[in-house]
Amino acid sequence: MKQFQSFLKKEFYHIFRDSRTTITMMVIPIVLVILFGYAITTEIKSTRFVVFDQSKNSTTQRIIDRLAASEYFVIYKQVSSYEEIETLFRKNKIRMAIVFPPDFEENRQTGTEVQLLTDASDPNEATSLVEYATTIINTELTKDYIVSSVGIKPVVRLLYNPQMKDAYNFVPGVMGMILILICSIMTSVGIVREKEYGSMEVLLVSPLKPVYIILAKATPYLLISLVNILTILSLAYFLLDVPIKGSLFLVIMLSLLYALLALTLGLFVSTIAKTQQAAMLICGIALMLPIILLSGMMFPVENMPWILQQLSNLIPARWYIVALRDVMIKGLGVTEILPEISILVVMTLVLIVLSVKRFKVRLE
Repeated sequence: MKQFQSFLKKEFYHIFRDSRTTITMMVIPIVLVILFGYAITTEIKSTRFVVFDQSKNSTTQRIIDRLAASEYFVIYKQVSSYEEIETLFRKNKIRMAIVFPPDFEENRQTGTEVQLLTDASDPNEATSLVEYATTIINTELTKDYIVSSVGIKPVVRLLYNPQMKDAYNFVPGVMGMILILICSIMTSVGIVREKEYGSMEVLLVSPLKPVYIILAKATPYLLISLVNILTILSLAYFLLDVPIKGSLFLVIMLSLLYALLALTLGLFVSTIAKTQQAAMLICGIALMLPIILLSGMMFPVENMPWILQQLSNLIPARWYIVALRDVMIKGLGVTEILPEISILVVMTLVLIVLSVKRFKVRLE
């Protein structure tokens, strides 16, 4: 045990002696959380729009004031022709225009139309703008009138994320990306470095068993991952206002299981890569792109083609992100996320078996 502790201290010393490694593990997670929480977002705010009001009555003015008062829109100006609207669109001065017809007030109770013009060069943004504006306009139009008995008035409730904040979605995704990248990169590079320098053979002929050597190399990264988990959760809760409705202990244990899976993945990569650069490329590129594109972090898996949906089942981050969202945002317990936990455990065991087997072969 003393030999194991000494080896463990040596690994911590090697990690923190390299300033680049320390920055990679401790600073980059914080930067990514802040970027995804504030800069990289699909939320629409402070969008400039113009109004072409051909009716000019109290109702249209009330709608205009309500749109301008929302956080989603900022009125640019009122225009007097479609040509002026097109000119402003071409100059990228506005993203939306609202046109009220001359007979708007007269036909309001029997049915009227409000024209919404948007710049659809970005389809997602255009769709969001139309939805926001339509909701506000309909709310104002139905304030003073009872809906006809032949009509149906939808009552919408947004569960779990009523404010539609992107941070609710991005924080679990960023945790899934950070943990698997840092743990796998650091573990694989650390072991491959020993092989490149020829010190792995020296370590293996020491009294310490090979399994303890691997554990000593993986343990520091697991502890650092715990620090990253606590840091990300603190930033999410206090800075981005992301709630933790479920058990904090369950969130941490789930994240540690995922970090352990990432460590075993790094160990497996170290049995394949022959150089540190190759290990970093495999973990940095071959893992990052599937995590971003196929894990559900950015795009819904259900909207993907069938073959990509099947490939996404092999991405550990997919199951971790789903489980973490359920616990953090929905407040579910361990029984509800048991399928995801089981998949992560099976993946971890498979990677351990493959890694140990390949590690022995490589050493021989």
